Amino acid sequence: MSSWADSLTPARMDRVAVVAPRAVLRDALVCVADAGCVELDGAGEPGHGRPGPAARRLQALGAGPVRPLLSPTAPDLDALGAAGRADLLAGEAQLETYHEAALRHGAAAALAGWCPAAEVPRLSARLARTGGALVPLRAPRGIDPPTRLHDTTTVRRSLVPLVRTYGTVPYADVDPTLPAGIAYVAMFGMMFGDAGHGLLLLLGALLLRTGRPRRLASLRPVWPFVAGAGVTSTLAGLAYGEFFGPTGVLPVLWLNPLDEPLRLLAAAIAVGAILLALAYAAGIVNRWREGGPSRALYAASGIAGAAVFLGLAVLAAGAATHAPVLAVIGSLLALAGLALAGTGLFTASGGGASGALQTGVQLFDVVIRIGSNTVSFARLAAFGLTHAALGAIVWQGTTALTGSGPVGVIAGCLVFLLGNALAFALEALVAGVQALRLEFYELFSRVFDAEGRPFRPWHVPTQAPSVPPAAPPAMEVTT
Repeated sequence: MSSWADSLTPARMDRVAVVAPRAVLRDALVCVADAGCVELDGAGEPGHGRPGPAARRLQALGAGPVRPLLSPTAPDLDALGAAGRADLLAGEAQLETYHEAALRHGAAAALAGWCPAAEVPRLSARLARTGGALVPLRAPRGIDPPTRLHDTTTVRRSLVPLVRTYGTVPYADVDPTLPAGIAYVAMFGMMFGDAGHGLLLLLGALLLRTGRPRRLASLRPVWPFVAGAGVTSTLAGLAYGEFFGPTGVLPVLWLNPLDEPLRLLAAAIAVGAILLALAYAAGIVNRWREGGPSRALYAASGIAGAAVFLGLAVLAAGAATHAPVLAVIGSLLALAGLALAGTGLFTASGGGASGALQTGVQLFDVVIRIGSNTVSFARLAAFGLTHAALGAIVWQGTTALTGSGPVGVIAGCLVFLLGNALAFALEALVAGVQALRLEFYELFSRVFDAEGRPFRPWHVPTQAPSVPPAAPPAMEVTT
């Protein structure tokens, strides 16, 4: 069983070789393809290079995209072509490319690749039954293994697309899936703070979980993500006293956004500062893993950048509280961070006058980015205010109409329903996009400094063996 620390890093990869006697190489490759947990080297997609017999027959069929399958035993390619089995021919065409790419020595053949460490024992046992073996290899120098994020739980599977949309996590870095998901739904909830709208999101998540509506069945895996956004929106709505607007159904537990916008703005920037500090902490760990202590010390997204950020925060606190000591400490800390960052940037630029000029421009950019990124979190308050204002307008229109007779009551109900539907759709879209922007540009830009290579295992399922029809029961003959 993996520990909690293992869940904070991508799945550990082992360098392995699939080794088998030439006579059973096909059986071993079918086993590997069916397991779907090995990324093999040395072969491209079918259609690259000289096509093999199966690929030529597949081309002759002229079939469109099909889901490849493999036969457990070597099939008759002519019979597959005559039967129009493009799926089995596509599987054989892929197998041919790997079969031809195998290194051969004497009676043995082998292909190298990458396999998740957790899958090695299971695959080794399966290969042993075919006469093959999975042999551990030393990882080549200068080549990072491919990255596979942990997606073994329902919650993680719903959050992994959030990280993959930005890029592939380098193999040496921490896995930010869970922290990134928590930060996203927290920011979304702050901008979409309405208990009624949050409960609608929760209802939508439950419907997605059941596969309804059928047109959205493909979105079923993301239901925990939608549910998380619904929970944070409901909690923020309880804090704001919003339930389909300022209806008075809920008391204000913290603040009314329209009555105390400056307090909400200060809270938004404070939340942003905390998230930036956590992003710098993850960036320090990643730079250390990528290049050692010196890389972590001098990188603008490492200790040097974190020192500048912390120093500017202390300086701002000193100025706000009229504390000269804090202002001096913050200034010294920021200058120390700039000195470290400048050393790293100057060394990377190659030195000289042009390097010094480039370093100066980059240091100026570091300071400006820290300030602009922190202020950028003010949008958490701005869009929270927009959501509250739309709810207030709808509620004012509703109450104004319902006081003018039966027709007014009907008109007021229509305004309430249509207004809330419009506010829900518009604000959900805006809050979703803005939370994504803050996640990518303000946070991920500090967590990641490079991009990894995604793990792409070869996976072609094996066709289930056909079961011959049962023989009819023997007829009893009586004399």
